Amino acid sequence: MRTIVLTRIDDRLIHGQVVTAWVKHVNCNRILVVDDPLTKDIFMQKILRSAAPAGMELKVLGAQEAAGYLAEEADPKERIMILVKGPEVLETLVDSGVPLPQVILGGMGAKAGRKKFNRNVSASESEVACLKRLLEKGCALQYQLVPDEKPTPLRDRLSGP
Repeated sequence: MRTIVLTRIDDRLIHGQVVTAWVKHVNCNRILVVDDPLTKDIFMQKILRSAAPAGMELKVLGAQEAAGYLAEEADPKERIMILVKGPEVLETLVDSGVPLPQVILGGMGAKAGRKKFNRNVSASESEVACLKRLLEKGCALQYQLVPDEKPTPLRDRLSGP
């Protein structure tokens, strides 16, 4: 299994906080964006590559392809940060056998069908249900915008009705 040092839900994917704070905090050397639609969007892939830190390897894979990639034997020097836009793709990875013991919820913006869930996070009913299922499957979910901020476990927030 490849070495995953951070799994983060953030619909902005690669942006200033990821580049300046999280990459350094976890000392990663590879970024894996898991997003089926982006695998077909060459223009957005170019934008993501230009936003990634210089020298950082970036892969954009669909969920099933990412599960296979992550199951491969690790290079001892690799440290992978997984970035996704929403929780559903993480459930696909977990259901495919990829262990994700800790997931950081960073930001999911407001849009149709979503309600404010937490600071900087809006979520639909189906996304909240998916987060609950991830908890049941053994993922520790926490909200943390930047590494210097104290993480907030989401178990209590998600255990309500």
